[in-house]
Formats: sequence, C-alpha cells, structure tokens
Amino acid sequence: MRIDKFLWCVRFYKTRSIAADEIKKNRVSVGNNVVKSSKEVNPGDVIKIRKNQIDYQLKVLEIPKSRLGAKLVPLHIEDKTDKEQYEILKLRKLTQDYYRGKGEGRPTKKDRRDMDEYVAGDANSEMADDDWDLFFSDVNENPAD
Repeated sequence: MRIDKFLWCVRFYKTRSIAADEIKKNRVSVGNNVVKSSKEVNPGDVIKIRKNQIDYQLKVLEIPKSRLGAKLVPLHIEDKTDKEQYEILKLRKLTQDYYRGKGEGRPTKKDRRDMDEYVAGDANSEMADDDWDLFFSDVNENPAD
C-alpha cells in the first residue's frame, strides 16, 4: 500500500491529499530515508513523521484493506514515539491555554445579551437629586450635631 494512503487509512491525517502534501514537504520518512507518496509500506517498517513540531514513530504491524475505525487502528500500527515528545505536546497546549482560555475571544450571543442587560439596568437606575447630595456629603457630617 502507498504510504500516503496508509497514513490516511490509519487516521494519522484527515485526508489523503494532506498526507501527500506532508510527504512532499519531507516530513515523513521510512527508516532514515525521506520518501515519496508512492513508497510502498510493508509490515515491520518504522515510519517517522514530523507533525505539530513533534516527532512521531509508528511501526507498521499490518496493512489495512481500507480506512479504519479509530478503535481498530492499534491492530495495524504500534506507537513507538518517545514519552518526551508527548510531554512537549502537553506543555505546548498548556501555554496556549494560558494566553487564551477556551471560550474567550469574541463574545457569544449570551455574553452580548448579558452586557446589554447590564447596560440597560444601569440606565434605568438613575439617582435622584437628593441621592446625589447624600453621595457627595461628608460621611463624618452628623446632622444631629
């Protein structure tokens, strides 16, 4: 099976064309050799893939006949990626969450409604003139004195 089709079948890339583009960019190698999309994959081959600044290593166990369901993928490949690479990935995700948490960014419709309600509530709660006098009066003033 061609390597681009294999990487698509084992769900490493979402589409076959994305897999082919990554291979053209020399991000996929078998053993220590950079390959072309037409390279045939055999059981026992170790595929090295550079994706999201992480170096993955996959060992081919079996060649699938067609695209697999996610639960069947471990029957066809074995993940040989270093644990350090996954730690780097976790740290990168944590740093991204630090700068921009999930749900932040453009306000949602609910946020907009809440802001409109808040602004409308402030406009309706105008203070009367005598309230302003109390607001600006000195707290230490005692009218009984």
